[in-house]
Amino acid sequence: MFRAFAFFREMFDAEAARHQEIASGHAYVDAMALWMVQRPWDFDVLVTENMFGDILSDLGAGIMGGLGVAPSADIGLEHAVFQPCHGSAPDIAGQGVANPFAMILSAAMMLDWLGVKHDHPALLADGARLQAAVDQVLARGDVLTRDLGGTAGTQDAAQAVMAALDAG
Repeated sequence: MFRAFAFFREMFDAEAARHQEIASGHAYVDAMALWMVQRPWDFDVLVTENMFGDILSDLGAGIMGGLGVAPSADIGLEHAVFQPCHGSAPDIAGQGVANPFAMILSAAMMLDWLGVKHDHPALLADGARLQAAVDQVLARGDVLTRDLGGTAGTQDAAQAVMAALDAG
C-alpha cells in the first residue's frame, strides 16, 4: 500500500472512531466500482483519496445518466464548493452545446446544503424546486442536449428548466 493511502486510512479510522453512530467501512476501489453498479442506492457518502474519488465519481455519473447530469460538491466543515462533475469541456467551449443540467443540479445541491447549514427552510424548498424542475425536463425528454441523445443547445435546455420552474 502506498504511504499516502496508509496515512489517509489512518486519518479516516481516527475520525470514524469519533463518530461511531455513522456506519463506516473499507473497500478496495475495484470492489466499490462493482458494488456501485450493482447497488448504487446503498451508498450515500464515499470518502476517498483524490485518484479513486475521480474514478468512482465518473462511474457514478455514468450510472445516473452521464456527466451532463452529475452535480458535485466538495464539502468541508465550514465551506463548500459546488460544480458539475464534467469540468470545463474545452472542446465545446463557446459553441452553446454544453449540457447545463449538471450545473443547475449543483446549484440545487448548494441551496440544500445552505438550507441545512443555516437552518433555512426556504433555501431547502428552493433547492427541491430546482431539482424537481430539472427532473421534469429530463422526464419529458423533449429538450435534451446532444450528450443525452437530443439536439438542444445550452440556452434551450436552461430555458426549459426556467419554464418548469415558472409552471411549478
